[in-house]
Amino acid sequence: MTQIPVIDVAPLRSGALAERKDVAARLGSACREIGFFYTVDETFGASRTDSIFAAARAFFALPLDKKLERSIKLSPHNRGYVEMQGERLQQDAPSDMKEAFNIGLELPPDHPDILSGKPYRGVNLWPDLPGWRETTLEYYDACWTLGRLIHRGIALDLDLPEDFFEDKLDAPMATLRLLRYPPRQGGETTGQPGAGEHTDYGNLTILATDRVAGLEVRARNGGWLDAPHIPGALICNIGDCLMRWTNDVYVSTPHRVRIPEQERYSVAFFLDPNPDAIVESIPSCLKGAAPKYAPVTGAAYLTQRLNATYDHRQPAAS
Repeated sequence: MTQIPVIDVAPLRSGALAERKDVAARLGSACREIGFFYTVDETFGASRTDSIFAAARAFFALPLDKKLERSIKLSPHNRGYVEMQGERLQQDAPSDMKEAFNIGLELPPDHPDILSGKPYRGVNLWPDLPGWRETTLEYYDACWTLGRLIHRGIALDLDLPEDFFEDKLDAPMATLRLLRYPPRQGGETTGQPGAGEHTDYGNLTILATDRVAGLEVRARNGGWLDAPHIPGALICNIGDCLMRWTNDVYVSTPHRVRIPEQERYSVAFFLDPNPDAIVESIPSCLKGAAPKYAPVTGAAYLTQRLNATYDHRQPAAS
């Protein structure tokens, strides 16, 4: 597969099993062969994506000192503002030329998981912008719903009950991430990326992009494919956690973002499983082979990956 397919996932809501299986087969083919697909779904209209991009622009337009008041360094739960060059997705490359803001599952401050300090169960660090919290949480919930729907198709493709992933994604470590890439200015370090080559960590990523080019996907033959903006479509890709669950039946795909020629925004929803979900090889994916990965909780796996990504999670120099 040398092109990213476009898949309408609406038939996954059909009462006809044959229609659901048809979509499931197309999802499975994309996840095995290229790891990326565009999805079209009627629940994501222009007003929804316009609203989330307006929220992103409003936040990133704030003065730096105001953004730093909500710094991710203040949260052990992967929430808040990541300043420019605060992240390195490709370990042998310079830091990424982007800034970001992370939003996690919203729970009340007195929720037992928050009071007990459970991993990835912190409060969100909301900026003081009217209506901003409501807009971003509405988008978060819409992506979460779409992500669970796609997982029903994935379960069908893997010969599992359609609801196999439901109890593993009903309180996820999902992150909504607003991203801004400044335009190329000529002062960047040689080889510096907008976002370095990497694979995503969780189960599924749902990405909305503006019309500015930048995302590139590595095909199985080693070449790089542009992933252009398609009006009305979202870009989806599987991550390493789902690859682990499927014992490498599905393979996550390296991708990167080049520094754009003009300012670029994107909005990513990373659907990681519940913190306590046990990620282990699905029996239907083994077919007599031994599991390639030991069982691990969702929280332990995510922590391992984040520690390698963020500068502020690195051990202090002695």
